[in-house]
Amino acid sequence: MSRADGRAPHAIRPLKITRGAARQAEGSALVEMGRTRVLCTATIEERVPPFLRGKGSGWVTAEYAMLPRSSSERIGRDHVKGGRALEISRLIGRSLRAITNLSAFGERTLLLDCDVLDADGGTRTAAVNGAFVALHDAFFALANRGVLVAPPLLDTVAAVSVGRVAGELVVDLDYAEDSSAEVDLNVVMTGSGGFIEVQGTGEKGTFSRTELAKLLSMAARGLKSVQRAQKKALGGEIAFLAPDAGQAAAAKT
Repeated sequence: MSRADGRAPHAIRPLKITRGAARQAEGSALVEMGRTRVLCTATIEERVPPFLRGKGSGWVTAEYAMLPRSSSERIGRDHVKGGRALEISRLIGRSLRAITNLSAFGERTLLLDCDVLDADGGTRTAAVNGAFVALHDAFFALANRGVLVAPPLLDTVAAVSVGRVAGELVVDLDYAEDSSAEVDLNVVMTGSGGFIEVQGTGEKGTFSRTELAKLLSMAARGLKSVQRAQKKALGGEIAFLAPDAGQAAAAKT
């Protein structure tokens, strides 16, 4: 199979992450993966959901939406209220919470808004990749206010799609590939190699354990490129919570 853009099966699309893309947000990033573009912004709220009140824990959550003309046909704004958008919102939130020490920043919520400006496949994975950068900068906004005594990030997180298209295993599917894929997986991993989520579907057939192992290996390889782009966007350095920080990481109130 020859990919339309000439990429090798294991190659991700051209990836660009622009840090600070939204001037007024506490953290933001514009992610461009091929022709897919997603704007991710972080907002700090001085409150938590009711189930966390009085427990000394913070919360990280996300909202995902496709803007009306991010697609070839207009998408109604009611689309953000449920269904696919809700599923992806939850995926992004889970991915970010997995690498965050929620007890380290007090009873605050960090809300990540991920708005698709232009969709050409892989919007959920692009959203995870940009949301991490926006989250990172929002935490450092808290540090600059003197709120945090230690960074609450435990690891990085990144996501990429893999699949089988026309009988060939490929990474980072664009819309044409995704819409015709026989097998489609979205893989979310930490920088240290741990899996957070694997969403896999046999769209037009089944896949074997051998193929699954190969797809996961391709995802891990592709994610190395994503992690390098995230690190580059963040100036080459990402600060993490020290493993033995313990109670010293508690946020000032």
